[in-house]
Amino acid sequence: MRTVSSLPGIGACQNPAQLTPESAWLFILGLRPGFAAMDPVGSWAHGIGAEGLPVALPADDPGVVLARGAAGWRLNDALHPAVRALFDLYLPLLDPVSGQAWVVAHLGQSLDGHIATENGDSCYVTGPENLTHLHRMRALCDAIIVGAGTVAADDPRLTTRRVAGENPVRVVLDPGLRLPASHRIFDDGLAPTLVIQAREPGMKRTSRLGKATVLSVPARGRRLELASVREVLSASGLRRLFVEGGGATVSGFLQAGLLDRLQLAVAPLLIGSGRPGIRLPAIDSLAECLRPAVRLFRMGQDMLFDFDLNPPRGDSLAPVAMDELARIL
Repeated sequence: MRTVSSLPGIGACQNPAQLTPESAWLFILGLRPGFAAMDPVGSWAHGIGAEGLPVALPADDPGVVLARGAAGWRLNDALHPAVRALFDLYLPLLDPVSGQAWVVAHLGQSLDGHIATENGDSCYVTGPENLTHLHRMRALCDAIIVGAGTVAADDPRLTTRRVAGENPVRVVLDPGLRLPASHRIFDDGLAPTLVIQAREPGMKRTSRLGKATVLSVPARGRRLELASVREVLSASGLRRLFVEGGGATVSGFLQAGLLDRLQLAVAPLLIGSGRPGIRLPAIDSLAECLRPAVRLFRMGQDMLFDFDLNPPRGDSLAPVAMDELARIL
């Protein structure tokens, strides 16, 4: 895999102040090929090279857009506030991954905590700005994970069709292998697709479902051991994992302590009843609630709550004002 500094066609660096949100996304996307080659404890700096692609620069070069060192991330002060907000949102996905895979989840829900109606209609709970964000998250991750219920209800494609960027590997968690091969995700050929079933006595075994590859992991009562799912995907070189739904799947990863980050997009919508978002075991006291560090991003009429479920690393950027975040997308 090529590192960012080996990208071809590097020319004179452009002025960081000229970056727009659209060109900043292409710059962020240009860092994608070098993710795996980055040294987790090293330092690097990037400016804007030919065709807007990132180019490695000395850390003190005035053309540096984005740098990372012992003190964490640093952005050029000349960047437009909307561009700074865009980097702030996606910088957690630019950190190197060492050891086990890094897992982020996203759910779009109503104000009253529902992700769909009783019959499963979820198109669309959140607005177009959050949908664009969702597709950007797909483009920046190695694999996107959904449960069998999401495929059964929505027949999704799970591609990056709204934004520039390659489609990730699609992973469907189907413990009982109950989904038929007629779903388009198993036959459209738009991206490699994996189906993960339970490894239990008496389970039917197959290596293919349509064009998808079927893998088996340990299970308890036909509930997949999600830590094993993460390990299998990580061993396959899929290190940045994006859990997109549904509510039961995201809740399972959260309850198992396997999420590094959780994003909840809340729309100004009241469904009244329907399919719930996050559901965890009952607790007796509010003192037992999860209260992780959170950042807020306004996306059109929606509000994105970005929770960091890991201890503070001391490498986050300074908070960005809400009026700037409102212009991020």
